[in-house]
Amino acid sequence: MSAIDKILIANRGEIACRIIRTAKRLGISTVAVYSEADRHSLHVSMADEAVCIGPAASAESYLVIENILQACQQTGAKAVHPGFGFLSENAAFAAALEKNGLVFIGPGIHAIEIMGDKIESKKLAASSGVNTVPGHPDALDSPQQALTIATEIGCPVMLKASAGGGGKGMRIAWTLDDVADNFVSAQNEARSAFGDDRVFVEKFIEQPRHIEIQILADKHGNCLALGERECSIQRRHQKVLEEAPSPFVDEQTRKAMSEQAVALAKAVDYHSAGTVEFIVDKDRNFYFLEMNTRLQVEHPVTEFVTGLDLVEQMINIAAGEPLALQQSDVKMTGWALEARVYAEDPDRNFMPSIGRLTRYQPPLQTDTVRVDTGVSEGGEISMYYDPMIAKLVTYGDTREQAVEEMNRALDAYAIRGVSHNIPFLSALVNHPAFKAGDLTTGFIDQYYPDGFDSSHIEEESVSESVALAAFAHAVQRRRGTSTQSQLMPPGTHSSGDTKPDGQEAGTSYIVVVGQSHYPVHVLFSPTDTATITVGVKTFVISSSWKPGQLLMHYSNGDSGKNCTAQIDLPDAAIQVTRNGHSVRTQVLRPRVADLRKLMPEKKPPDMSRFLLSPMPGLLIKVSVAVGDEVKAGQELAVVEAMKMENVLTADQDAIVSEIPCEAGSSLDVDQVIIEFE
Repeated sequence: MSAIDKILIANRGEIACRIIRTAKRLGISTVAVYSEADRHSLHVSMADEAVCIGPAASAESYLVIENILQACQQTGAKAVHPGFGFLSENAAFAAALEKNGLVFIGPGIHAIEIMGDKIESKKLAASSGVNTVPGHPDALDSPQQALTIATEIGCPVMLKASAGGGGKGMRIAWTLDDVADNFVSAQNEARSAFGDDRVFVEKFIEQPRHIEIQILADKHGNCLALGERECSIQRRHQKVLEEAPSPFVDEQTRKAMSEQAVALAKAVDYHSAGTVEFIVDKDRNFYFLEMNTRLQVEHPVTEFVTGLDLVEQMINIAAGEPLALQQSDVKMTGWALEARVYAEDPDRNFMPSIGRLTRYQPPLQTDTVRVDTGVSEGGEISMYYDPMIAKLVTYGDTREQAVEEMNRALDAYAIRGVSHNIPFLSALVNHPAFKAGDLTTGFIDQYYPDGFDSSHIEEESVSESVALAAFAHAVQRRRGTSTQSQLMPPGTHSSGDTKPDGQEAGTSYIVVVGQSHYPVHVLFSPTDTATITVGVKTFVISSSWKPGQLLMHYSNGDSGKNCTAQIDLPDAAIQVTRNGHSVRTQVLRPRVADLRKLMPEKKPPDMSRFLLSPMPGLLIKVSVAVGDEVKAGQELAVVEAMKMENVLTADQDAIVSEIPCEAGSSLDVDQVIIEFE
């Protein structure tokens, strides 16, 4: 057992909950800190103690070092785990803890400082024998200097902020004509985001993969590499899917990358868990990108394939214990895949979604399914923090099994009350290029250049959803008929579709999906199995589903697979969610379907005259005035939510007639910001 007996977690959400779980297993007491917005959060209820550290805004709570120190003093916590984000890579925070006699469960101050500076870290990497991307490691003085260096190394080049992160302060110049303007843009964005306008230039690697090596190092000079993670599926430089191992890395490349990662860690006297990130080209040439001096979001995939608990290792290292294993003990077994589940709307350019989780039912955790979450049913997704709901991690003996397990888990993940990205995640893991392991950091831009549209569903998938809707309707009807029969006097019979010999003949329906009508016939066997014909396609559905259950676990005799669908019953409809798609249906008798066609269609109101807020948030800026003529694509307003500024643009040419909101206003979703003539 570790010598540390009480840990304060200087974080929130799923990572705080994840750290608490390990601490509890080790018999270590835990202290949660929370903002006023997080008073009823899951991590607060899980911890042994909890301390409020300020208002909702992270700049007034989770990022205030003095408040964390006071919480430690108040509770007697002698060690602090920072999680990731917030203060996790803040050298001043680590120094303040050390000054106050507190243990920082992370690396030393020197390592945080050096690795937090992209220019200095690249210099150290180069001097340590680590491959670095061709370029100029020092900050550039002017656009002309950037142009000179770009001419020497050849385009395309990347202009990158030294203090950057999360994709900010990064510009790609594909030709020499783009270099000067992109230098100025990167410098301006870096100054605004980080208060540091230093920009350097390096060769841009085409068809790149983002692959990282997890390392563990103790305070006794021991350092291990725990294999690689493939993190190439990214959107706006933010990771979406991660896996271990990489489907691209061979043993020779893994060994070389691991040796260089360990060399860099030793050069900076590193101790704790850390990650050395590389960019890898199509020929498996790899180059140092950066080192993250903290626990990574995607660490669970490494834990699955190595069997190690990285949080436990970090605690032991911080307590001064030597690593209990050697490099020869590290084995990667099987395959693990992680999907980041966010409260965002993929159909609306991934706008954050804010609100209450009216239904939250993650998939059942097993030996092959893990859910790291920081929310619970009835909780709220706040506008103040990152919109991550959970990390869904699956495992298999092979990559194919891990992907299949992910598909089943995504289908079983029920979230209501906010929009979420599960349809997008499902589309990604089912994409032929992903299944083939053909990945680059430009994967999403390449295959979804116009964004994501969840309404685009293959006809085969629609047919199976139609069959499931008909099955659910028939089960409801059979259940009602059974109840009705029990209430009838002896000698009477309920109405039903039967042959003259008394055997059930089945029932015919028309299932309506939008403007499409599907003829369906349902015939039940004596068990809970039904043969369902949708047009010319036949499904044999077996399930013990009962009305009122959200999840329908079923097998389809046509494919032989065990599957899961979500069944919602809004109004008179049956909504089937599976494979990342929701299909809203109406199951009607043929005569009723014919009459329905005669009903007048109610057209939705024309909202093209309004600019509506796509999310709850704060109106930062209105960029136009009453009477202005605006052009399609022109900036109209900026709304801030979940630490992100979202620029709203015009869909078409128009004239501004009214602006009912002003900068500083709090907005509800679909609230009118601007009205046009």
